[in-house]
Amino acid sequence: MYDVLVIGAGHAGCEAAAAAARRGARVGLVTFRAEDVGQMSCNPSIGGVGKGHLVRELDVFDGLMARAADRAAIHRRMLNRSKGPAVQGPRIQADRALYRQAMAHLVDESGVELVTGDALAMRVDAGRIAGVETSVGLLPCRALVIATGTFLDARIFVGEEVRAGGRRGERASVPLGSQIREIGLAQGRLKTGTPPRLDGRTIDWARLEEQPSDSTAWTMSALDDRVRRPQLACAIARTNERTHDIIRSAFSRSPLFAGAIEGRGPRYCPSIEDKVKRFADRDSHQIFLEPEGLADQLVYPNGISTSLPAEIQLDFVRSIEGLARVEIARPGYAVEYEFVDPRRLGSTLETRDLAGLFLAGQINGTTGYEEAAAQGMAAGLNAAAHALELEPVRFDRRTSYIGVMIDDLTLQGVSEPYRMMTARAEYRLSLRADNAVSRLGQAALAAGCLSGRRRSAIEAHFALRASSAWAETEEGRADALYAPYLERQQREWDAVQRDSRVAIPAELDFAAIAGLSTEMAERLEAARPETLDQASRVRGVTPAALSALYVAACRKAA
Repeated sequence: MYDVLVIGAGHAGCEAAAAAARRGARVGLVTFRAEDVGQMSCNPSIGGVGKGHLVRELDVFDGLMARAADRAAIHRRMLNRSKGPAVQGPRIQADRALYRQAMAHLVDESGVELVTGDALAMRVDAGRIAGVETSVGLLPCRALVIATGTFLDARIFVGEEVRAGGRRGERASVPLGSQIREIGLAQGRLKTGTPPRLDGRTIDWARLEEQPSDSTAWTMSALDDRVRRPQLACAIARTNERTHDIIRSAFSRSPLFAGAIEGRGPRYCPSIEDKVKRFADRDSHQIFLEPEGLADQLVYPNGISTSLPAEIQLDFVRSIEGLARVEIARPGYAVEYEFVDPRRLGSTLETRDLAGLFLAGQINGTTGYEEAAAQGMAAGLNAAAHALELEPVRFDRRTSYIGVMIDDLTLQGVSEPYRMMTARAEYRLSLRADNAVSRLGQAALAAGCLSGRRRSAIEAHFALRASSAWAETEEGRADALYAPYLERQQREWDAVQRDSRVAIPAELDFAAIAGLSTEMAERLEAARPETLDQASRVRGVTPAALSALYVAACRKAA
């Protein structure tokens, strides 16, 4: 009997399994293959603006991602360094092989038992999870976390070629997907994609703009394991009109436009064919060429995700400056997969339909490693709580991006893959990447999920804050910098809560409102609410969007 079983050993599954084990649960992690543990399916990077905040928050609870990223980092870059600390985002490029090794080691170190096999069906008894039928037999459990990523009844598309699979060379999870549909949990299908992998030896690097690693060796994790890898430079390339003409000429062969793909893709990471079609006035799009490893010649061209036929991919890639003689090692492809409406979940990520069933990652309609890992940790902590009768761990949007994400998902649902951005958080000035320990350290201590080393580090952090003058540390200086803005922000948010009948001028241009994301502007434009109260009921409109809308409406009326 397992206390907690986790299906899927990607970013969500690894964090879920390790988090449950840290709370004292006996945990089994079910995966197709042992070598899939910690696999980076798409881009070889961790972090960024919003996403890096999630990784730092994970780290406070002794999550794995930050430490694995530090052990595998071959390029570090603090995004938005010239801007304020609230919107700075730590991001690393990882050596894929080293990251996978680090994650597998950390999972094993946590005491998780690896089960190699196929998860076929959930065993349910009196409305509660009782176990999982697998290709190696029945595995009884008290709680179950499903973290199947893009594998649930998934299909891969390359031009006219369609085959079952959730990742290149791997099969889909079909029986489990069928059961989820049968019990009414399935919401629909979503789509994601990946670019072709390039042979770095065939790139003319001298023709490209170099992007060096940061000179300062900051770390993702507050626990510095002192691992330092050689640092590699990335490079920047750009598409051009010839590139776009080649892509346009092949629209009829794109499964995205031919109707073969039903699911909607991520708004903030569209395929190159989608960019060319939607932004026809743009004469170029930026591409980041990211090395995949110290001993690996493959290069990840971030920005040209595609499902066009392989020969078209080669044609358009070779039209780009610096890539005229490039060879494609593996073509890009799109993946379409089943997802569950996250509004069927509570704040602990347990389903309301089946007691003891928790969902985490892309099955909940999100995209990105960091979003998946954060959900996995939350689900794992709470699956252990369910199995062992411990206190649940809930994340609040006032104190964490994890709380913002879970709140958005479980209350608003998704119509497209959800990606974390700082604009989603109304309290983003206080939710900085540099103050994650101060915000969440006490909650992590209370959750009972920390190693002795982590507990000591958090206690030392609070002791230092207590003994230091307020503005002596870098974090203290940032707190002082934002203090007046935080006070004003709180007054504005209190006013939003109080003045729900504030009129929204008919001529207000939602797209021009500072702090309002494109997604929120489009939803408000479609609904055209007349008051703030009506705007609050528009599906998908977040508290952060309401705050920005309130300020804009008051200014317009003044």
